[in-house]
Amino acid sequence: MTNTKRPTADAGLLVLRIVAGGVFAAHGAQKIFEYTIPGTVDAFAGMGAPLPALIAPLIAFLELIGGVLLILGLLTRPVALLLALDMLGALVLVHLSAGLWVGAGGYEFVAVLGAAALALALTGAGRFALDPAVLRGKAAVFA
Repeated sequence: MTNTKRPTADAGLLVLRIVAGGVFAAHGAQKIFEYTIPGTVDAFAGMGAPLPALIAPLIAFLELIGGVLLILGLLTRPVALLLALDMLGALVLVHLSAGLWVGAGGYEFVAVLGAAALALALTGAGRFALDPAVLRGKAAVFA
């Protein structure tokens, strides 16, 4: 639940949701429309991802739809948790062995996105979101 005595916290969550959600949505769109699903499946297979024919499309659509949902602040906690797990998988399966720096294929970018998603999963969307209006009175896991 958001601290109503600190409206700047809600503004901060809005900024975090817009930026992280926008990046996730852009990466999902890239996997679907630029690389195409077959190309993304091939890339996941080449990176050693398990079950790439299943996982690649799931991740692509999670990132696209989940990113949009983060921007809107709708179903923020469960979507953000799924995106944090997505980034944990990318970190462990692909980027960790390359070290920190993204220029060398490292994990700095996925770590920041994963941390942003985890922060939203822990805090919720804040007042400037659809969650409070749409999920009023629903389970705290969604609000």
